[in-house]
Amino acid sequence: MTVSTQGLRLSSGSRTWRATVELLSSMRFAISLLTVICIASVIGTVLKQQEPLGNYVNQFGPFWAQVFGLVGLNTVYSAWWFLLILAFLVTSTSLCIARNTPKILADLSHLKENVREQSLKAFGHRAEGSLAESPEQAATRIGQTLVHSGWKVKLQQRPTSQGVGWMVAAKKGAANKLGYIAAHSAIVLVCVGGLLDGDLIVRAQMWMGGKSTYTGGGLIADVPAKHRLADSNPTFRGNLLVAEGTQSSTALLNQPGGVLLQDLPFAIELKKFIVEYYSTGMPKLFASDIVIHDKETGEKIPARVEVNHPARHKGVEIYQSSFDDGGSSVTLKAVPMNAAGKSFEIQGTIGGTSSLTNGQGDGAEKMTLEYTALRVINVENFASDNSLGATSGADVRKVDLRQAIDSRLGSANKTVTQKELRNVGPSVSYKLRDAAGQAREFHNYMLPVKMDSQPDSPAVFLLGVRETPAEPFQYLRIPVDEQGSMDGFLRLRAALANPAQREQAVQRYVRQVIAPDRPELAQQLAASASRALSLFAGAGTANAGSAGNAADGSPPKTVAGLQAISDFMEANVPEAERNRASEVLVRILNGVLFELAQMTREQNGLKPLPRDEKTQAFMAQAVLSLSDAHHYPAPMAFELKDFTQLQASVFQVARAPGKTIVYLGCALLILGVFAMLYVRERRVWVWLTPGGAAAFGAGQTMPESLNTFPLGSPPGSPQNSLPGSHATMALSANRKTMDGDKEFEMLKTKLLQAPL
Repeated sequence: MTVSTQGLRLSSGSRTWRATVELLSSMRFAISLLTVICIASVIGTVLKQQEPLGNYVNQFGPFWAQVFGLVGLNTVYSAWWFLLILAFLVTSTSLCIARNTPKILADLSHLKENVREQSLKAFGHRAEGSLAESPEQAATRIGQTLVHSGWKVKLQQRPTSQGVGWMVAAKKGAANKLGYIAAHSAIVLVCVGGLLDGDLIVRAQMWMGGKSTYTGGGLIADVPAKHRLADSNPTFRGNLLVAEGTQSSTALLNQPGGVLLQDLPFAIELKKFIVEYYSTGMPKLFASDIVIHDKETGEKIPARVEVNHPARHKGVEIYQSSFDDGGSSVTLKAVPMNAAGKSFEIQGTIGGTSSLTNGQGDGAEKMTLEYTALRVINVENFASDNSLGATSGADVRKVDLRQAIDSRLGSANKTVTQKELRNVGPSVSYKLRDAAGQAREFHNYMLPVKMDSQPDSPAVFLLGVRETPAEPFQYLRIPVDEQGSMDGFLRLRAALANPAQREQAVQRYVRQVIAPDRPELAQQLAASASRALSLFAGAGTANAGSAGNAADGSPPKTVAGLQAISDFMEANVPEAERNRASEVLVRILNGVLFELAQMTREQNGLKPLPRDEKTQAFMAQAVLSLSDAHHYPAPMAFELKDFTQLQASVFQVARAPGKTIVYLGCALLILGVFAMLYVRERRVWVWLTPGGAAAFGAGQTMPESLNTFPLGSPPGSPQNSLPGSHATMALSANRKTMDGDKEFEMLKTKLLQAPL
């Protein structure tokens, strides 16, 4: 029996109806649907599902984000077209099973013992031989031999012109056809389970039960009933965030355009959240000690939930999904990044906001400080090829061919790379949002970080900033003074913004390097030093490129730091003399900044900085930091001073009645594929005629009435008149393999072993 790709053919009904049923029940239609589902599943795997719309806009642009929303590619597995395809696949595969199963079951018991001798001679595996036994004796022996080898055998007695002939028909590997039924049934079961555990029932409640998604905010208890699903909902899968010391009984089901609230028949109380880390900083174990409060009985059931070890209560599985901040309290210190700012402390809660005002009077800028995240452990790789540990002097224009090739080779090419992993301590993330709603994200470390292994290099505070979530953080490095703080740098920055202190530092520097008897040289050096320091502080003339912006109505952009000195050299010094002049000007700048730092220490009652390598390294980093600080996009940075961590556990709660059905389908799929691939259906026939000659010649027909009976109960028959018998043997298999050739030779030796 061969499985046809044609569908079920009806004998009644209209032509359109018959064609529709034939298409739905055809194997070609089922394969087409399965192909579409596979493609959709690939898209759903590659494209992150159920992300906020802003994430798709940032990554793919507004056009494609809108396309994803219209087609439902951001929610593939719950899209209406995906569920419709699943339903059609279930219908089509079920019709295929209904059409072919009766034929397969009938074929299992049919050994095709009525085959003619001429047909046997057309098989690829065939053999003939003469036996000393009578046809009846040979048939009995051959049948018993096949039965002992696991074959299903049937003997048939036929009258011939020379006496009585015997047909031995045998079959083995019937499980191959059962594999077809099992594999196709598995597809139906998996799809049915997917439909049950998907959003189909939730969508049905929205369509027919008057439920709608919720897009507002506020307390969960205040959400109206039309946005809630009852605790008797037969299937759902949602997320539940519970902070330590609190409990919750409402899960959130993400839906396109909002959320649905799923009431649970119990409440989950988080007693303690446990997390352990690898040396790389990745979580090794996170678990939750919880108490389940049954609403109906009031029973309190303690349980522990770990990854891959869920808890279960009233048919609802509680999985450990992830963890988050549960509302930790933080104390931040504002670090002014301009001369007009003042330092202050502010307290907040992760997930909360605070209102700030930058400036005074009617021109004051209102901002909102959003506390987004607190990380207690930050393990970073400080190897030379790591972005955080890389030197700031790296040439970004360099083309490294070996690195480019290695980055594109597979894992077999990867060798052991040196890693220098260090825990750099807690960090805080926040956003500063202006009155127009535009925000930047900041990420600042609490403790100073030693960026390299040089003993004299200073540790630095890392202040990170980025414009969009798709960009990496860019860090401003502020050197640490001998007190372990950034106060020394802040004093230097404030003095740099003061013209009087700049002028005083210039005079101190001139007196240090020029003798009093050379007033003209001292005057020239003072002018050059004052000019360099003013340019570095941003008090010089704006560059020509930015000055042109005034024609557009926008104010000219002030350039400061080393970039201002570079622009000045390009505009005023011939190219042949720039290298020498820049070295002299930078040396003067460093000397004046050192005197400025000494002045700030004297004004605060501190000892002067010693003239050693450690001080030189501090000043070198301070010069770079002062140059970069001008580009810091906020009027203040916030330093993490203290915190009280409160952790939260994110649970996934699911009621999945289709899980058992899917498991059963997977088991049937494994069995079915194994049966179809590794079980070969074979049939063997041996036709025995008396006297060593074939009973039917060419052109003769088989009698209509034949006596057929199973092995072990042959009817009585007259003895053959001719001694011995002639045997014609043939073997057929559903797949032609080398094992089939070997098996045929073995059977030929066993069955035709008594030659004359």
